[in-house]
Amino acid sequence: MKIYGVTGWKNSGKTGLMERLITHFTAQGLKVSTVKHTHHGVDLERPGTDTHRHRQAGAQEVILASSARVSILHELRDDDEPRLADLIDRLTPCHLVLVEGFKGASHPKVEAHRKATGEDLLARSNNTIHAVASDTPLPDIDAPVFDLNDTDAIATFIARATGLAPRQQTKLANDCFALPPGVTWTPVDDALATLKDRLAPVVATENVAVASATGRILSADHHAARSNPPGANSAVDGYGFAYGSLPQTDPITLPLTDGRSAAGAPFSESVPPSHALRILTGALLPEGVDTIVLQEDVHIEHNQLTFPAGIKPGANARAAGEDVRKGALALPAGHKLRAPDIALLSALGVPDAKVFARLRVGVLSTGDELAEPGTTANPARTYDANRPMLLSLIESWGYASVDLGHIPDDRDALQNALDDAANKTDVILTSGGASAGDEDHVSALLQDTGSLHHWRIAIKPGRPLALAQWKSTPVFGLPGNPVAALVTTLIFARPAFSVLAGGSWLTPQVITLPAAFTKSKKAGRREYLRARLTYDGQVEAFKSEGSGRISGLSWATGLVELPDEAAEIVPGTPVRYLPYSGFGIT
Repeated sequence: MKIYGVTGWKNSGKTGLMERLITHFTAQGLKVSTVKHTHHGVDLERPGTDTHRHRQAGAQEVILASSARVSILHELRDDDEPRLADLIDRLTPCHLVLVEGFKGASHPKVEAHRKATGEDLLARSNNTIHAVASDTPLPDIDAPVFDLNDTDAIATFIARATGLAPRQQTKLANDCFALPPGVTWTPVDDALATLKDRLAPVVATENVAVASATGRILSADHHAARSNPPGANSAVDGYGFAYGSLPQTDPITLPLTDGRSAAGAPFSESVPPSHALRILTGALLPEGVDTIVLQEDVHIEHNQLTFPAGIKPGANARAAGEDVRKGALALPAGHKLRAPDIALLSALGVPDAKVFARLRVGVLSTGDELAEPGTTANPARTYDANRPMLLSLIESWGYASVDLGHIPDDRDALQNALDDAANKTDVILTSGGASAGDEDHVSALLQDTGSLHHWRIAIKPGRPLALAQWKSTPVFGLPGNPVAALVTTLIFARPAFSVLAGGSWLTPQVITLPAAFTKSKKAGRREYLRARLTYDGQVEAFKSEGSGRISGLSWATGLVELPDEAAEIVPGTPVRYLPYSGFGIT
């Protein structure tokens, strides 16, 4: 087992650093145990507990067991305090033991230090402190100095010092894209179910400040650090009193207590029974106040407050924790953070969020016929529309887009591009060359890895979807036609990317609306038509179904999804409309 310590004086920040390091290393798939030296009692030592009574009766060792954990209390009595090495020998084998305290022991340590003065910290610890984590610069220290809150840098230093390499993230099985034997044409729903069942997150986890976590996916459940509201407070500007002390008169008259309670400036004394206190919106309710009357409903004269009888107990008062109680689940793992979620976590006292690293999606275009937009007037060349479209789409989904450029139909160049992509992306999206023709080098090269699977999906528009892995990095091979590329990306890649990024499986938003077009559809394939809403709430389809008509993608505000079965669509027929906004296209 690897051992590393965190030490420091009282209130130096060592426990907070320990907590962050534990989170960091466990997120890497490592098993972490801890040993902490304490100079004070712990909860299990409290007088009156069952374990205390056992020990007081003379038990040498007490084991406290539950369905959640096991605690062992060993009475030293006349024995010496155990050495750190003896304590570590008791632990179940793990990857890393983080030690808090034990300043005089010989294991390597990082010293946590707030508001350091620059004195020689290393000399105080027999050269066992190998680095310092400080809130302030330490120019006189002959050792690495880290910002106390830079968990990643400190963790990297510890990993290198111990020779402990974090375990790789879970990789997909080599045959995860394999279809059952004998399957040729795959219905859309079956293909989606296969992806949903076989995919898993492929990214690491990290901690980020909640304020900058918009669009990130939570890697763990997050609970309220404190209640909201944290204390009982007033919902209005008015006057507060104890309901139970009100006189049985109409109107009600109460003497006013000097002072007031305001938000951020609470009234520190108790309000006597049958008295009232001026209280403002958001102010904590002082002792002796549980009900508030609106200031608009009162009359004040000669320091006497008068208002009509009939107010209800607890009126205009917010109870502590009536929104969310401390410890309650605020947001679950897999949730993608939005601005309202940032407000919730902030209000609940959660400063940092445990999130998945951004999924890095590489986009690669292939084909001799492609050229960068505007670079040539040669009609034999096609401007590359897929790569800018897909890169823009990936960014709008909150992932990190990686432009892998354009590769001609050259096997060696393509192999080099895929090698490079596998090192700097988590998933690769290619367009073109994904079929089985002479110049379909993407398919041919992926076939050499033994992981290529051509999915002949019963979909229109769309050609076989090539799914493979290149050095364990998943590859989605899209058709070269921009219309088919967009449709297959929205229907298949979008939900798959969400799972790979640590999120939930995404299904498109569907609105049933009357058609404003006519179409006779044959059975056998699911069809997606470029469509948009009319001003009267119907759905019209683009004038041409030709997949080469790229203008239809821009003209549309969504897609119409027609079923696998035969269908006759006439004006007024209910159809399934999938708005672009439901795919994150705004």
